[in-house]
Amino acid sequence: MQIPIPTRYYTPEEYLELEEKAEYKHEYRNGQIIPMTGGTTNHNKIALNFAAYFKFSLKGQGYDVYIGDVRLWIPRYRQYTYPDVMVIKGEPLYAEKGTTTVMNPCLIVEVLSKSTKNYDQGDKFMYYRSIPEFNEYILIAQDRYYVMQYAKNPEAKWVLTEYDREESFLSLNSITFQIAFKDLYEGVNFEEKEE
Repeated sequence: MQIPIPTRYYTPEEYLELEEKAEYKHEYRNGQIIPMTGGTTNHNKIALNFAAYFKFSLKGQGYDVYIGDVRLWIPRYRQYTYPDVMVIKGEPLYAEKGTTTVMNPCLIVEVLSKSTKNYDQGDKFMYYRSIPEFNEYILIAQDRYYVMQYAKNPEAKWVLTEYDREESFLSLNSITFQIAFKDLYEGVNFEEKEE
């Protein structure tokens, strides 16, 4: 007979203390600490391509772009996570005294991987939607030309647009910005194995 091992639950404060000393990043999901998987070179290239083109296209317009290392706190669902790319209009709203955790992105981009795509499209998107400033969610495949764009319309309903052609352009709804897939996927090798 196998005896189940009880799950240890952590407070947000315990998580932050442990995360400060950790060698690798972890997410915090309502009391549980979840190790994050490492990204592939394709994953990194796509996130960086989006962030770089966005940053230079909207220079001086009051948007800040954060990549991978800035943590997001979602109070309603007690979640700490590290989105691949976050955009904040105006000043960041910090969750605690330091400048490592924000709470007010208007746009989030996640690069999909086999191990996280269901979570990114499901529960994580639900958590993100509880953020008042959040208006657009971009999910980018790393194994083929494919992007899902969720944009909140004036009636506060989320509308999905999908792009799946090499010659496609991704045009944001909430911010005046467009990127060609040739630029979004620049340097990506579709033969590379995903995590």
